Amino acid sequence: MITLDHVTKTYPGSDRHAVDALDLTIETGTTVTMIGPSGCGKTTTMRMINRLETPTGGRVLVDGEDVSKVDVRTLRRRIGYVIQQVGLFPHMTIERNVATVPRLLGWEKARTDRRIDELLELVSLDPSVMRKRFPHELSGGQRQRVGFARALAADPEIMLMDEPFGAIDPITRVKLQDEFRQILKKVSKTVVIVTHDLDEAIKMGDRIAIMRDGKLLQYDTPEAILAHPVDDFVESFLGPDRAIKRLSLIPVLSAMGAAGGEISGPSIGQAASLHDALALMLADNLPGVGVKDDAGMPVGYLSREAVLAAHA
Repeated sequence: MITLDHVTKTYPGSDRHAVDALDLTIETGTTVTMIGPSGCGKTTTMRMINRLETPTGGRVLVDGEDVSKVDVRTLRRRIGYVIQQVGLFPHMTIERNVATVPRLLGWEKARTDRRIDELLELVSLDPSVMRKRFPHELSGGQRQRVGFARALAADPEIMLMDEPFGAIDPITRVKLQDEFRQILKKVSKTVVIVTHDLDEAIKMGDRIAIMRDGKLLQYDTPEAILAHPVDDFVESFLGPDRAIKRLSLIPVLSAMGAAGGEISGPSIGQAASLHDALALMLADNLPGVGVKDDAGMPVGYLSREAVLAAHA
């Protein structure tokens, strides 16, 4: 869906490349998180996809088409864009904010109204309550949900998200991350997320792009990067607890043994990760925990030894 072909960006008056001969291919339907130290070029790279920045060299292709040859307004209407501070129009109601792109595309009112209701429900906002409200009447988390809905309004194939959860408190951030992952299961999109948060990059990305000084250092699945960092810098960037972080990517179902009858003591849901299970074991000094299905029925038992074996 997105190809960056030897893309370079140099700003006037600078003696270094903000982005340096970057080659990257993002497959259709993939969520890619871009991360690296401040000034590494990740935001500039993302902004070149919808021509908010213009490459100094190389090409950016969207669905095989060079974006430099596409009318910029047409291009941006095809790409959803979410930023950290949401950027809702303060003088417009929520319904008018969500309908921004459909109105520009000349959609009929009935179609637009249906789409507004559909999207507000998708992001867990009641249309009957929210449509007529203004942004200042919403919490930060609600405004971010409206930002997601607006970006999805014209059903774009691509979504670009620049620190979308960065300005939200930690509890709401985790909830929104989980909700957005569920949304992506319902709507097939190619998503690029720029983040400074390594845990967020691991949680949200099908693949992670790690950058430094305008160069792409490693591009792979979260588990592969955590298991096999490409160099000393990436290993240091991932931190000394990268092996523990890997456990968050491994489901308990992959390591548990048979339940052996009724489970006594603490248990954990089958959708949990080995990281969740180990945290529970350590908190309560347990040799293991039971695993239950969504109905609360025992399905297995997970021991510390099984976690350590999966960790190895």
